[in-house]
Amino acid sequence: MASLRQLEYLVTVVDTGSFTRAAEQLHVTQPALSHQMRALEQTVGGPLLERLPRAVRLTPMGRAMLPHARATLADAERARCAARQAGGLMAGELLVATVYSVSLGVLPPALRVWRRERPEVDVRLFEYRHADELREAMTAGEADVAVGPVPEGWDGPVREIGTEDFVVVLPTDGNKSEQGPDGTVDLATLADCAWVHYAPGHGLAELVDRACADAGFRPRPAVRTEQTAAAPILAAAGLGPALVPANVLPPRFEGRVLRPSTPVRRRLVAYTRPGPDPLTSGFVDVVAEHATV
Repeated sequence: MASLRQLEYLVTVVDTGSFTRAAEQLHVTQPALSHQMRALEQTVGGPLLERLPRAVRLTPMGRAMLPHARATLADAERARCAARQAGGLMAGELLVATVYSVSLGVLPPALRVWRRERPEVDVRLFEYRHADELREAMTAGEADVAVGPVPEGWDGPVREIGTEDFVVVLPTDGNKSEQGPDGTVDLATLADCAWVHYAPGHGLAELVDRACADAGFRPRPAVRTEQTAAAPILAAAGLGPALVPANVLPPRFEGRVLRPSTPVRRRLVAYTRPGPDPLTSGFVDVVAEHATV
């Protein structure tokens, strides 16, 4: 039977991409790490990692085992926390997974309320680029609750938070001919512009592409960014229009902000695995009431 330590070694080797770096992080010698990995492979009956000259690569068996290894380690950590809480050694910890834009614009008010009401509960925030990565993390047991776009085919509780509105950001000194009298803009009037876009694999990149396709064009990127918060700043600086969640704009933002004439929106939810504990359910209640959408 695989031990927790062996599973931790496997996950660390994969996450660091190197036996050398994994050994340093785990504070063990590389021969000891290699020995434990060989023992784990003997236990499961085949190779989990392919040792390449400059990296390691998961085999099909390794790819099948990795999410279960992560889930087992997460369960063990939750069991440790529960035991320490029962013994009065700690008050508890909540693992919250979300996507970049939601952690920036939606969650802060809810986290502020939660911290005020439950100061004894630590919150660990895990942020992902895409809703699919968020769902996979929850499936693997890496968090207690997820906050983000609606997950497809989720079999646990899903709580509606609200609908997130998107706005177009433009420089204040730019051409204002595309602006309607009601403070809106038809995305089609921006078809010839080079856009501030999001990096491939970022969930908002798909949203922008879809909104522009509905307007009859494909956006041409002037620059791509991983950071949701950078997009409106780059747009205000004159690099091109950007489509951003309205709730990420800071107070006294200097750019020109217009609403798309055809609204661009995204439903947001909080979801858990079946049978969430009272702490997790309480956090979902706070998010549903106090998140900014």
